[in-house]
Amino acid sequence: MRVLALESRRAPELAKLISNYGGEPVLAPAMREVPLESNQEALAFAAALFAGEFDMVIFLTGVGARALLSVVETCYKREDYIAALDRVSVVPRGPKPIAVLRELGVTPAITVPEPNTWRELLLALDEAGVSREQLRLRGKRVAVQEYGVSNPELLSGLRERGAVVTRVPIYQWALPEDLAPLQAAVEALAAGQIDVVLFTTSVQLAHLLQVAAEMKLEESMRYGLGRAIVASIGPTTSEELRRRGIRADLEPTHPKMGFLVKEAAEQSQELLRRKRQESASAG
Repeated sequence: MRVLALESRRAPELAKLISNYGGEPVLAPAMREVPLESNQEALAFAAALFAGEFDMVIFLTGVGARALLSVVETCYKREDYIAALDRVSVVPRGPKPIAVLRELGVTPAITVPEPNTWRELLLALDEAGVSREQLRLRGKRVAVQEYGVSNPELLSGLRERGAVVTRVPIYQWALPEDLAPLQAAVEALAAGQIDVVLFTTSVQLAHLLQVAAEMKLEESMRYGLGRAIVASIGPTTSEELRRRGIRADLEPTHPKMGFLVKEAAEQSQELLRRKRQESASAG
């Protein structure tokens, strides 16, 4: 099966996994991380944190937590930043920001259960707030480290619970400098030459659609996506796919790349057979 992987940072690892399960990887990195041109929000956050103006800091991603540390260290000592974090409730959304905090020696106030979406995050805060006053959101000043795109549902959920929220955007996503692989992927999808598409973040879809629109191939590419198996790494990505009119056929039992490839390998043949049968009946 020809498997389109849009992952950028871990593309070689994903290609190897696909090959190990007998697939033919088609690599088309769909994005690159770029630091914000101005780090003013991050530095303003640091100044406010040192001044004691936050009660809670929410870290949404490991890359963002690390990037924020790099920005803070341009003006402050690392140990002072760690001490400031120790004075507030630190809430990481998932295992990647936890790993960064562990390196710093910062203990999370709570652990968010899988699949680590904004829903689980809010639920974990609700449950913890019942017994721990410092985690009750009403009246609390909360900083949220963001990751390229803002999460309006999370911000609304925090505000609805009475929190005063400050966004801290750290980095954003751009199209890759070399668009040729992504353009080739759009053409392959439009021509019906892809059997499985792996989405490991929702930004990949946004960029795929953007490039397809620029090539005037969006409609035929969407048709190709409809005939392929769309595998999404987890609920957050599936939600964005759905919002843009694309149904995820498969979501792994754990939102991790290894599970995504393994379960896609196990289920795609049958899913594809069924999907194409339905398509033929509808036609």
